[in-house]
Amino acid sequence: LDAKPGDVIEIPAGRHAFDRSLTLRVNGVTIRGAGMDKTILSFKDQKAGAEGLLVNAGDFTLENLAIEDTKGDGLKINEGENIVIRGVRVEWTRGPHTDNGAYGLYPVQTKNVLIEDCVVIGASDAGLYVGQSDTIVVRRNRVERNVAGIEIENSKNADVHDNVATQNTGGI
Repeated sequence: LDAKPGDVIEIPAGRHAFDRSLTLRVNGVTIRGAGMDKTILSFKDQKAGAEGLLVNAGDFTLENLAIEDTKGDGLKINEGENIVIRGVRVEWTRGPHTDNGAYGLYPVQTKNVLIEDCVVIGASDAGLYVGQSDTIVVRRNRVERNVAGIEIENSKNADVHDNVATQNTGGI
């Protein structure tokens, strides 16, 4: 709530437990962890909210952390521009299940989106979904055991390459 444009929020290594969604509505913020296997945002006991992290902002970077066991979508970004998602892991640790969140990484109505070097495991719909967006790069990601691994829908200027999709119902 106290974030200001230009802020870099550093989250140290460790498992950080949340029982409700986190929300960011300020442009120009970077959230950075110590690594996707070192900084873990756990929503295993989530009681409130539809996502782990909901972002309604632009000029946003999320990097080097994990989002685990959200009630709904892992990361949803709505109506932002200049979005970077790098080195982020979203996972439902019990494995594939119909009660897992629908989407792991979920930017919609966005422009200038880069998603790279991410991992999504166990989403009940699409691991990595980009919709209603323009100018998208999705590269070097790994998606496993989701229904759809990578889904780009109703978007234009999407460059999707060098990704690995395994054990999904549909890969890309």
